[in-house]
Amino acid sequence: MIKNKKIIDFSNPLLVLAPLAGYTDLPFRSVVKKFGADLTISEMISSNALVYNSKRTFKMLEKADNETPYIVQIAGNNPDIIKEAVLILNDIDWIDGIDLNCGCPAPKVFSHGSGSNLLGDLNRLESILSTIKQHSTKQYTTAKVRIGVNDKIPVEIAKTVEGCGVDFMAVHGRTKKGAYKAPVDYDAIKAIKENVSIPVIANGDIKDYQKANEVLAHTKADGIMIGRGAIGKPWIFHQIKNQINDVSNDIKKDIILEHFNKMIDVYDEYGTVMFRKHLHTYSKGYDGANEFRQAVNTIKDPKEMLELLKQFF
Repeated sequence: MIKNKKIIDFSNPLLVLAPLAGYTDLPFRSVVKKFGADLTISEMISSNALVYNSKRTFKMLEKADNETPYIVQIAGNNPDIIKEAVLILNDIDWIDGIDLNCGCPAPKVFSHGSGSNLLGDLNRLESILSTIKQHSTKQYTTAKVRIGVNDKIPVEIAKTVEGCGVDFMAVHGRTKKGAYKAPVDYDAIKAIKENVSIPVIANGDIKDYQKANEVLAHTKADGIMIGRGAIGKPWIFHQIKNQINDVSNDIKKDIILEHFNKMIDVYDEYGTVMFRKHLHTYSKGYDGANEFRQAVNTIKDPKEMLELLKQFF
């Protein structure tokens, strides 16, 4: 890779898969990348786990062949640990950028001083993000934020992030307190876009292509990031990319089978068991979905599962 040749193109709105623990693993990312996503990001990686050489964590860093560009998201509350984590990531040549999680509202992450906790101490956020920028040899340094902890301070957060020299930022339009249920404040994302000069990616409750277009038009953001809206319908990226309201069952079937096959490639036979949770969402709205879910809950053999999927979808 040529260091100066930018591999992320903002000439059209960027379509980004959000990191989502337990869902956006390598198989899922490779599928959305094939069917329309421009950028994929790893599941959230603990900087402590990286530094303490967790084998499971290093496995989570792996990417699919089609995942370029690919960014790894890390979380942490200690600049010294963050620096060590960055130096480890520098040695992994398939990573194109490092993202700092400044938005996760999960209690165990927040209580650790990571994720959205950083939004309550912008000096600490600045220290950690600047550490990544200073020590990373990757092409991109980015941050994913919310718009505050309890109170909304979107522009203040955005100015702090921009001041650290990041290349772009993703904004989830809720506070930490708002978790995933409060209304998304797209006006706050719009205000951020108007007050910083770096690209801004809009995130939060984008669940179909009409909503994607509305959010882009309202916020004037440089792209959209979709997480939960892609679970059970990863074809949402295909819809947005092609500006189509619906997707044929044939395309859905292709995507579901591709996802299943990737799960088996990565996780061997256990991928069959892991895929059950995806099938519970994929089967929504189909006739016979309840019986289908009961059947998949008992199947462990990949060939048997594949035959059932071909028949059902």
